[in-house]
Amino acid sequence: MNNVRIEEGAAVVAEKKESEKIESDDELKAGRSETTAGLGFVSKTENPHSGGGRVTNSFRISILFIFSVFPSPCLCQFFHFLVYASTKMHYWSPSLDVDHEFEKLVNRMHPPRVTVDHITDKNSTLIKVDSANKRGSLLEVVQVLTDLNLLIRRAYISSDGGWFMDVFHVTDQYGNKLSEDNVADRIQQSLGPRGCSFRSLRGSVGVQYALESTTIELTGRDRPGLLSEIFAILADLKCNVVAAEIWTHNSRMASIIYITDDETGLPINDTDRLAKIKQLLLYVLKGELGAQTAVSVESTHTQRRLHQLMYADRDYDRSEGTCGSLKGAVTVENCAEKGYTVVNLRCPDRPKLLFDTVCTLTDMQYVVFHATIIAEGSDAFQEFYIRHTDGCPISSEAERQRVIHCLQAAIKRRVSEGLRLELCGEDRVGLLSDVTRIFRENGLSVTRAEVTTRGSKAVNAFYVMDSSGAQVKSETIKAVRNAMAEMETMLYVKKEETIRESKVGGQERVGFSLGNLFRSRSEKFLYNLGLIRSCSEVA
Repeated sequence: MNNVRIEEGAAVVAEKKESEKIESDDELKAGRSETTAGLGFVSKTENPHSGGGRVTNSFRISILFIFSVFPSPCLCQFFHFLVYASTKMHYWSPSLDVDHEFEKLVNRMHPPRVTVDHITDKNSTLIKVDSANKRGSLLEVVQVLTDLNLLIRRAYISSDGGWFMDVFHVTDQYGNKLSEDNVADRIQQSLGPRGCSFRSLRGSVGVQYALESTTIELTGRDRPGLLSEIFAILADLKCNVVAAEIWTHNSRMASIIYITDDETGLPINDTDRLAKIKQLLLYVLKGELGAQTAVSVESTHTQRRLHQLMYADRDYDRSEGTCGSLKGAVTVENCAEKGYTVVNLRCPDRPKLLFDTVCTLTDMQYVVFHATIIAEGSDAFQEFYIRHTDGCPISSEAERQRVIHCLQAAIKRRVSEGLRLELCGEDRVGLLSDVTRIFRENGLSVTRAEVTTRGSKAVNAFYVMDSSGAQVKSETIKAVRNAMAEMETMLYVKKEETIRESKVGGQERVGFSLGNLFRSRSEKFLYNLGLIRSCSEVA
């Protein structure tokens, strides 16, 4: 009898303790919810089978508190390791929202540090960038430098681990040191919580109109007169083209056109009208394999988007005999010891070359961990240590060849082929339709175009070639200039030096010369960062 009472008493005590534990847990959970809400977190229902959902928030809140008191790069990497390791060992059920807030807090507590040095290098300005590493950081920085029309003479890049460290030697487009100090603010803004903001998009043709116009994207097979037909349709539909950029490469065409309503000057939002525009543009591209049109009112970085359109349209697919002069300019090798794929690139230097190659690697889902960029004289040398986003280097010959072809396409897309014609005149609806019609009537094909509007003036640049592939004759230019004069539009012919491809004897020769050049410089750079050991230490 006493045993029964003792057991009943023990049961009551146990039940009471369990009740108190539940109440305590509920209070603790409520307190954590308040703390989480104060940090901007959004609480979600924990997995009842995870066995540790409550540990997740409390542990991460502790991390956030410690990091807010003692912010440092080392703690940042250490906490990232704890979160990763604990997730792998299933100590808790991870929350995507908490991960996102944790990343935002890291950016707030350790904002990007950008320093501009005008003293160290007598020929260029040094821009040093330190920030918490995130995917796409390199592209964002290079995009800002490109939008500011800066020339990157040298660059040393390292983003292995939780920190991103870059050094850029830059000049203005005339080869002089920078005179303005707004570069640091622009880069900090691009890497901050509002990365890829609208401000960082300015400077590219047409971007300034993205929030005030409707965007049209076109891809398809290039042919003579195609651009004239596109602009004629837009003029017939009472659409005013305020900006546009058109690229052609390997018989493919990609264009981004910004339009407004002719009468109101506002973006076109009528779905029926947009559907009609899209239908007629598709009709112009009908029968073309892979032809696509898209209409939106969202902002976009024009040249970044053109790379994506060209890549999606597979302009890197090469038929026999195409792009032969670029053979050997790109080599791809695996570095088994370090677990990277090493990409070496050599070609004639030109503005925005690094932006083009980084865009392509990003679109192909590769991450750049280390890189060395050198642009001396007329040639540019680039070396990238990359892995796929899954953490693996290139594992097949087909993938290696694909990387080579895509990078060669990135080099060629922006190479200006043909004669540059600059037009300036009063902007009006149908102006581009008339201009491109005159080109077509005189047997000229447009290989690239940049269209802008400055106030009431239209400032356009076209690269044209004879439809037969021959050089443009002076008689043709005279006829085009006379036709433009009747429209009160001034035509200027800008003579530019022809960019000649570097002729390299063979694949083996390129690999040897680039290996000696890059490894001697980049390995020294990586050694200074403590990422590799010297040969004497290995021995």
